Amino acid sequence: MFRCSDCNGANIEIKADGQEREVGKTGYWDTVSVRVLDAFNVEIISKKAGKVMFTELDTISQDGDTLTAVVKDTTEAQAVTIETVSKRIDRGPVGSHILCGSWHAFKISRSKNGSTIKFKCTPEGFSAETPLGEKFDAKFDGKDYLVEDDPAHTMVSVKLLSSNSVEQTNKRDGKVVGVLRLTVEPGGETIHATYENKEANSTTGYVMVKQLQN
Repeated sequence: MFRCSDCNGANIEIKADGQEREVGKTGYWDTVSVRVLDAFNVEIISKKAGKVMFTELDTISQDGDTLTAVVKDTTEAQAVTIETVSKRIDRGPVGSHILCGSWHAFKISRSKNGSTIKFKCTPEGFSAETPLGEKFDAKFDGKDYLVEDDPAHTMVSVKLLSSNSVEQTNKRDGKVVGVLRLTVEPGGETIHATYENKEANSTTGYVMVKQLQN
């Protein structure tokens, strides 16, 4: 059996036999399969309507204290790779697979095609666009606007907090799933970002650096 109390905001409990199983439907998948490759590697594949959305390979170090999860995100026009490295908090029951236990993520890296985004902010509204086609153009009017090219049909509303800070609220099926706050630092070369994941009950902070124009 494979149990995950927080897999991208979803609770999953299925047999780890490589067979597709229906799980609680999310905006990004409706079936998941889990396959134990060997003593240190586990593969997880998520699909929606038969299309592979995410392929994840979890690899545990020989000492059992480091987990490297490499996810291939195929929800966009081009595949995006995300690598997350975690340290072990505690181990699972005696005799369980070495993946079992609790983990704390401390390092996340993304392929270049999935780490670039273009923002535009005016007195009237805020917009964002990625090179892969995902985008929205929202007004500061409290209304929800559709994120184009998003398979989960996420809606966003935006709020101007100050002259250098914007808040973006993400919704799916009318429910708030996340809140992103962006603050431009003095000098205008970096943005401090904080994302509250309401589904996973977690908060992630990161810094974005302005890309030089050719």
